[in-house]
Amino acid sequence: MDSGGNFLTLHGLQDDKDLQALLKGSQLLKVKSSSWRRERFYKLQEDCKTIWQESRKVMRTPESQLFSIEDIQEVRMGHRTEGLEKFARDVPEDRCFSIVFKDQRNTLDLIAPSPADAQHWVLGLRKIIHHSGSMDQRQKLQHWIHSCLRKADKNKDNKMSFKELQNFLKELNIQVDDSYAWKIFRECDHSQTDSLEDEEIEAFYKMLTQRAEIDRTFAEAAGSGETLSVDQLVTFLRHQQREEAAGPALALSLIECYEPSETAKAQRQMTKDGFLMYLLSADGSAFSLAHRRVYQDMGQPLSHYLVSSSHNTYLLEDQLTGPSSTEAYIRALCKGCRCLELDCWDGPNQEPIIYHGYTFTSKILFCDVLRAIRDYAFKQLKGKILLKGKKLGGLLPPAGEGGPEATVVSDEDEAAEMEDEAVRSRVQHKPKEDKLRLAQELSDMVIYCKSVHFGGFSSPGTPGQAFYEMASFSENRALRLLQESGNSFIRHNVGHLSRIYPAGWRTDSSNYSPVEMWNGGCQIVALNFQTPGPEMDVYQGRFQDNGACGYVLKPAFLRDPNTTFNPRALAQGPWLARKRLNIRVISGQQLPKVNKNKNSIVDPKVTVEIYGVSRDVASRQTAVITNNGFNPWWDTEFAFEVVVPDLALVRFVVEDYDASSKNDFIGQSTIPLNSLKQGYRHVHLLSKNGDQHPSATLFVKISLQD
Repeated sequence: MDSGGNFLTLHGLQDDKDLQALLKGSQLLKVKSSSWRRERFYKLQEDCKTIWQESRKVMRTPESQLFSIEDIQEVRMGHRTEGLEKFARDVPEDRCFSIVFKDQRNTLDLIAPSPADAQHWVLGLRKIIHHSGSMDQRQKLQHWIHSCLRKADKNKDNKMSFKELQNFLKELNIQVDDSYAWKIFRECDHSQTDSLEDEEIEAFYKMLTQRAEIDRTFAEAAGSGETLSVDQLVTFLRHQQREEAAGPALALSLIECYEPSETAKAQRQMTKDGFLMYLLSADGSAFSLAHRRVYQDMGQPLSHYLVSSSHNTYLLEDQLTGPSSTEAYIRALCKGCRCLELDCWDGPNQEPIIYHGYTFTSKILFCDVLRAIRDYAFKQLKGKILLKGKKLGGLLPPAGEGGPEATVVSDEDEAAEMEDEAVRSRVQHKPKEDKLRLAQELSDMVIYCKSVHFGGFSSPGTPGQAFYEMASFSENRALRLLQESGNSFIRHNVGHLSRIYPAGWRTDSSNYSPVEMWNGGCQIVALNFQTPGPEMDVYQGRFQDNGACGYVLKPAFLRDPNTTFNPRALAQGPWLARKRLNIRVISGQQLPKVNKNKNSIVDPKVTVEIYGVSRDVASRQTAVITNNGFNPWWDTEFAFEVVVPDLALVRFVVEDYDASSKNDFIGQSTIPLNSLKQGYRHVHLLSKNGDQHPSATLFVKISLQD
């Protein structure tokens, strides 16, 4: 069962020159610094899922020599990472390439012996990544099973002994009682050779991947039949899935799209296999397919949208001593961020630099950041960028502070961010400077988002803040305003942009919950994109909506200048639409191993959380299933009452239960309530860093009633 050949033939790539070169492997130079360049042999493994790196180093465990194609974010040609930009300037661009990983792993900067070799690696890897992404769930499952088989088949005879079978089950993250495994093994070993070969392994795999809960759901829809007719499918789509467009046209398009049997397709029927394929697809996802594209009115004033925004975008780690990097900008932009922060200071040789002022974070060149924004910001933006910053007031400095040619401005943002001065004084004993010099040219470029000090909410008859002016608030100040004058803040945010940033004491780059700020209509709620956790999960969930374009239209009651809405004191109004949300967590599929110990198997439990106005916040959890990450079964139902559905989000979290220490995070998915589909659905889980797990899902049933 050669899954590599399998992958190539599956995608018609068996004669591909680039992939043939990768399967042969080549000597490449790995670059780490100006003085560190080492030769390494890299080779694509037969399974087309992993890359093997051989080094001359002794004491190296074989594990650290493999990395998975699934962990690759992108492959870049040329001097397109800081490493190659700094340390490989002497090598022609067409021999340099970089492999950038999804999680916080170090980028792999490489130099090929010739331009043709570099080309093979870049194009070959991109093809595999593209084809892996375009596989449907069934192909992914087969591919995954095959790669687990390969790992288990220690003597590479393409047969499976009972011992290998037990290893195979561990790879699958499933603990099967030995006697039960032996029973299945005997049943499948038709040839009685004490090992399973081709068809026998297939039979064993079929028994293993039998999903009783799908059988049950299919039987509900099909009655005693073996297949679903168009009418039966329409009934299922209408009554269970609550599809608004449920009718023969939708049913036929699903059969056309997901039914693997040509015979059934010709008879306009759906088999159980097709039914499972549909449930595992984007059409069967708990996240509405219609909301995966831009569907909202994009012609309203900017203050009517929530905008995906990051704080101190240049930082990869903490706020005091961590590294700054253009890579941080690229990561944020690729995660849909639409508002970036550039802390600009005068640098050597008249070159502006970016770093966290008054701290020991490393410095990067302003022009490098602009280059990264140019390359990555316009994957779908309109090609327009608004600058927010301070403007010179044309004030003359007080006597003794330099001549009249030094125009000075009081630094509003910096002053606000220095509220937490203790932080800076801990780092550097510097007196506070109230005045800041600002380049006239920079001031002139700021038009629509002039940074001003917040002067209170305007009352009738008094001129308030101009529409093009924008204030920044620390999270504590914003919470105080929401508590003391929530409705005024909401009305202010109908016509003005407000930016919220993390408190100064968060020197470890931790995040606050963005939900309360959104409930108050604040548009630019800036989080540290480099710090994973529930806050970023909810953030990513909110901005998955509207095609993940980075802009989400606020509900109507947050756009009405005369609104009486106040999230902390809910009165009658159009926002109240009491819903009863029922979620049945049925089962889990292919949950990844989190503990690297080969023999450890996960003990998963699921928590369902509701975020929204404080009245709606809730959390419920299932029991723990021991030793099964392959197909755990909970079948547990939770009921929630949601009074302001327009502001609610639902988060599904799966953890590996540990009695003696903190539970390990396995995966999560956060879905705005308005993007949550009803009926039998799969929730596709994301990793800690917000990347899609290849095949980890939860199977749930969702219903929403008034």
